[in-house]
Amino acid sequence: MTFEKNLQRLEQIAMSLDRDDLSLEQSLTLFEEGIAKLKEATAELAKAEGRVAKLVEKAEGVFEMADVEESAAPAKRAARSAPADKNARG
Repeated sequence: MTFEKNLQRLEQIAMSLDRDDLSLEQSLTLFEEGIAKLKEATAELAKAEGRVAKLVEKAEGVFEMADVEESAAPAKRAARSAPADKNARG
């Protein structure tokens, strides 16, 4: 499933869980599905973030990881950079 389809399904699950007419078992089943979809979507985002990082590195010759998603985990968003010329640090 694509990231967009996982996100769409997560939105549907959230709306369903907001309803009052679900049994406990139905709610738990939807919650479990939601967790699975969240893991899939997170994996897709990590893969896309890696591709973006590689493209930036290739395009500029200097690796610099920029914040691409404000909602990403702080540990994964840590900015990293490697100067192109060590002597340029004046």
